Amino acid sequence: MSEITAHHGLLTDIDLHVDDTGGAGRPVVLIHGWPLSGESWEHQVPALEAAGHRVVTYDRRGFGRSDKPRTGYDYDTFADDLQAVIETLDLRDATLVGFSMGGGEVARYLTRHGADRIHSVVFAAAVPPYLAKTEDNPEGPLDDETADGMKQGLKDDEKAFYHQFTTDFFSVDGQLAVAPEEQAEAERLANQADHHAALKSMEAFATTDFRDDLPHVTMPALVIHGDSDATVPFEGSGKRTHEAIAGSALHVVAGAPHGVNVSHADEFNRVLIDFLKR
Repeated sequence: MSEITAHHGLLTDIDLHVDDTGGAGRPVVLIHGWPLSGESWEHQVPALEAAGHRVVTYDRRGFGRSDKPRTGYDYDTFADDLQAVIETLDLRDATLVGFSMGGGEVARYLTRHGADRIHSVVFAAAVPPYLAKTEDNPEGPLDDETADGMKQGLKDDEKAFYHQFTTDFFSVDGQLAVAPEEQAEAERLANQADHHAALKSMEAFATTDFRDDLPHVTMPALVIHGDSDATVPFEGSGKRTHEAIAGSALHVVAGAPHGVNVSHADEFNRVLIDFLKR
C-alpha cells in the first residue's frame, strides 16, 4: 500500500492511493468504475494473485483514498495518471483491465502513451466506444434526458442517488443479483467520492468519444460484458467495442448486471485468467 504522485503542480502534488501485491508475476492493473475505488476489485485480486500475477489497483483522483483536487477530471488526465502509476512501479508487459469508465482510460492510455509497456487489455462492462447518443452516434445508449437526470440526481441528493445507482448497478429486471451486503459495500465506496469529482467524472464518461482511440488497440484484447447490464448496455458499448477491435475476444455473461465482476465473480475470474495466458 503506497501513494504515488501522479502530477507535480506549481503549488501542490496529486497523490494516488495504490495497492500492489508485488511479486515477479506478469502485472495486471485493475482500473475501477465510477464512483467506486480500487477496493471494488476485492473478488479479483486474490484470484489473480493465486494465478501467479502481480496485481495493482489504484483509486482514481477524486475517489476513494486518493487526493481530491478541483481539476483534472478528463480522460487525457486520467490516462496520464495511469501512466504515472505504470512508470513509478516500472510495470512492463502489463495487462490493463478497465471496468466501466475505466475502459475509457485503457483506450485513451494507448493513444497518449503507446503500448511499449502493455501486453494486453480488457474492457469489462466498459463505456467505449461512445456512450452519448448523438446524430453521428445514434447507437449511443445514453440520451441527453437520462444524462441530465443523473447529473441532477447527484446534485440534489448525493446519498440517495448513490443508494439507487449502486442498487441498479447490481440489479437485473429490478432484482438484486448480489447479496445486499455487496450493494452496501459499493454504496460505502461511492460515498468516499468527492462531490465535484463525481460530477465532472460523470460528464467525462458520458461525453467522451473513444472511437478514434480504439484503432490503437493492436494487442490481444478481451471484451467481457453482462447481457443484462442496464447501466452500460452491451449492445451500445461492449458489442460495438468488440466489433471495432480486430481479433478481439468476446465473452458475454448470461444474466449479469453491470457489476458483473461481483455478481458472477467466478465466471469473470475464470475468463480473465484464461485470457491472461495468451
